[in-house]
Parts: sequence; C-alpha cells; structure tokens
Amino acid sequence: MSNFEVILCIINAGFSEDAMDTARMLGARGGTVINARGTASKEAEKIFNITIQPEKEIVMILVPSDIKDAILKGLYDSVGVNTPAQGIAFTLPVDDVVGISTAK
Repeated sequence: MSNFEVILCIINAGFSEDAMDTARMLGARGGTVINARGTASKEAEKIFNITIQPEKEIVMILVPSDIKDAILKGLYDSVGVNTPAQGIAFTLPVDDVVGISTAK
C-alpha cells in the first residue's frame, strides 16, 4: 500500500503555474499539466452565477498523504472557485508508486 495521493486540480487555462507555485510552496515536488476542455452548459453558468471558460488545464500532482490537506487548502485559496482560475481540486488514493524517490 502507498502513502501517496494524487491531487487533480481543474482550472481555467493559464493558471497552472499559479497552482504549481502554491503546491511547491507547500511541499509538492512537481506535477503534470494536461490541456482540457470543459463541457458545462450555459444553464450551469446561470445556476452558479459564473462565466464558464471552456479551455481548462488539469494539474495532476502526486503527493505524500501527510501534506495533501495543506495543499488542497492552498489550492482553494490561490486558484479556487472564488478566483479568476475558478478551480476545483480533489484527491484520489494511489495504491502503488514506482519510479519516485521518497527522499526530500
């Protein structure tokens, strides 16, 4: 069993460096940015009273479980839904990891 989790942060295009700067400041060592396109409807914009930008970036960050909560809070503050990045972040458990050094 692994003591890692993956954080997925979905943000408007152009904000991936902000997300990674926050994650690194809180202990993450790196991440991967994936270009994506959102599929929310105009109805969702009305319901949530926000403008939805279709071009997205997904920042995928593998982190030790013990720093996950701090990074999630940092991402919420720096690129969360109440910022121009309009980001959401969530974690998924990781069963096994290879190819990564646990030394800091």
